[in-house]
Amino acid sequence: MSAAAARPPTGRFAPSPTGPLHAGSLVAALASWLDARAQGGRWLVRIEDVDTPRCLPGMDRVILQQLATLGLVPDEPPVHQSQRGAAYQQALDRLLATGQAYACACSRRDIDKALAASGRLRARHEQAVYPGTCRAGLHGKPARAVRFLTGGESGPSRIDWADRRLGAMTQDVVDEVGDFVLHRADGLWAYQLAVVVDDAWQGVTDVVRGADLADNTARQILLQRALGLPTPRYLHTALVLGADGHKLSKQNGATALDLNEPLAALREAAGVLQLKDIAGESCAEWLDAAVPAWATRWMA
Repeated sequence: MSAAAARPPTGRFAPSPTGPLHAGSLVAALASWLDARAQGGRWLVRIEDVDTPRCLPGMDRVILQQLATLGLVPDEPPVHQSQRGAAYQQALDRLLATGQAYACACSRRDIDKALAASGRLRARHEQAVYPGTCRAGLHGKPARAVRFLTGGESGPSRIDWADRRLGAMTQDVVDEVGDFVLHRADGLWAYQLAVVVDDAWQGVTDVVRGADLADNTARQILLQRALGLPTPRYLHTALVLGADGHKLSKQNGATALDLNEPLAALREAAGVLQLKDIAGESCAEWLDAAVPAWATRWMA
């Protein structure tokens, strides 16, 4: 039995309060809620406000009200990542003490110069694979960030996992990502560390989120192994695309959900999740009927 299976079924929706929910974020919220309910488990909401400069004051309350209007109410009070710094520091200290993390003095420009010198130019918008410059020490330079040592004590860097929708997945983190950041140069906690620590602390057994986050999974599994934490099951949902063909976001014109007709918003999100012809005259009735439909489609 896997570590995830030994715990009570628990799912979560983790929005960033940088703006109100839109059609794309509702798909992730609904999918995680349905998955938790289909397993008779808990559904939690975690406000991922660790990147404080991008967060808007009061937006967490706006998001929670949107969810409530749709009938998606968490089983426990929401957790804010901005209040979890001590837990992230404890995890980072452990990784540093075991040699699985190290200080880095490199700026983005330094990394690009090192990659260019080695002939590893990257395309525009492509993530830079960190070349390991500071693995051997800072050589008198001030530390800027802290990175995870891929291919170190945590074991092999090639990670294979099974996604409940996408199927067999694999990534070699050393070759495709390199040593990734855990604590940023601006003093903020990196998403990868925060999400791993919080998923384990909250007992999350099933991570259901958008397919744009699938690329993060291998890094998170590496961190889970390094910290001795359980690995949840993963399901990455289809994305809602904007007019430009990319993931719907505020940057490409996503507008806030129109909650004058919340049932219509739920039905539209269900279509993206391949759930159709679900009866119900209210949000509550529709959600009750959608749970077994989800179980048939995604848990059979």
